[in-house]
Amino acid sequence: MTFVQIIDCKTDRVEEMNRLLDSWAEATRGRRTATHAMMGRDRSDSSHVLEIVEFPSYEEAMENSRLPETDRIFREITALCDGEPTFTDLDVLRDEQLNKLVVRRFVDEVINGADIAVVDELCTPGYREHDPSQPSYDMDLEAAKAATREVMEAFRPTCTVEGLVAEGDTVCLRMSFKGRHVAAYQGLEATGREVSGTGQATFRCEGGRIAESWWNVDDMGMMQQLGVVPEH
Repeated sequence: MTFVQIIDCKTDRVEEMNRLLDSWAEATRGRRTATHAMMGRDRSDSSHVLEIVEFPSYEEAMENSRLPETDRIFREITALCDGEPTFTDLDVLRDEQLNKLVVRRFVDEVINGADIAVVDELCTPGYREHDPSQPSYDMDLEAAKAATREVMEAFRPTCTVEGLVAEGDTVCLRMSFKGRHVAAYQGLEATGREVSGTGQATFRCEGGRIAESWWNVDDMGMMQQLGVVPEH
């Protein structure tokens, strides 16, 4: 179970604390078990600082705390604080990265469900799509919907999410796909051949919707499977 520790303290020496944390990260490289660390300052009290550190489990957090560098840095951080820091230990019961959910809905409903209409719900009105396999690399919402509709009708693809990683407003998708060429695609008449491949897409989200995307799919491999490009 993911474990999070919140360190709550008062200090006016935030820059010094930042430097200490940087030195801890460098000193424990390759040995620390923390996977994510974040520091925040209270907007209503600039001396009120919180550090939030995430670990894969409580046991790994305890392993991290036993590192000699961790003990040394903690004592030096305490010296920068107005009083002893307080700790809150949390077992994470629910962890949902909401931008990942909207991307997964795009895969499930738009690609696998062939529901182009839901794009209007999932994407912003100013949505831009970038895909080197399309006639235009920079498409607006309507052009992207038309291109997606052509792909859906031509191949009836199914997409499997192989990996989904989110950071800030960006979500990266690693996927595999398969389908059958049953209708014309970019001037190529249906061949009836099965196709499969892999791809990657990056999404930028804004206000809980997709504002921009960049697609990279194994188009060369697909064209070889369709007999358009000879295999080497």
